Amino acid sequence: MAAISEKTSITRRKVQVQGNFERTAFVFMRLSGIALLLFAVGHMLLQHVLNSSTNLTIMFVAEQWNSWGWKVFDILLLAFTIPHGINGLRNVLEDYIHNKTIMKWINILLLIFVVVTVLWAGYAIINFDSTPFMN
Repeated sequence: MAAISEKTSITRRKVQVQGNFERTAFVFMRLSGIALLLFAVGHMLLQHVLNSSTNLTIMFVAEQWNSWGWKVFDILLLAFTIPHGINGLRNVLEDYIHNKTIMKWINILLLIFVVVTVLWAGYAIINFDSTPFMN
C-alpha cells in the first residue's frame, strides 16, 4: 500500500452580509415588538388594572404627566408603536403593489408621516402643561 500524502488545505470563504433597508426593518419589527410587549402591557396594567377605568380623566393624565417618568414612558410607547404599525402597513402594501416606483413614493410618504407624527405627539407630551387641570 502506497502512502498517500495529501495536503489538506481548508478553504475559507468570507461572506459579507450586506445590510439593506428590508433587513433593518425586519430586525426593527422584532425588537420593537418585544419593547411593545413591555410598554403596552405595562400601560394596560397601570391604566386599567391598577387604576379604575372610571378614574381615567384629564385630571388623572395631568397628574401623571406632571412627572418626567410618565412622559418618557408615554413617548417611548409612542416612538415604538407608530413606526411598528406603519412598518406593518408597508409590508402589507408591498405584497399588493408591485410597481417599484410607486412603492418607493409610498415608502417616502410613510416615513414622512412617521417622523412628523412622532415628533408632533412627542412635542405635545413634553410641553403638556398640567397646571390648569390640577386642583
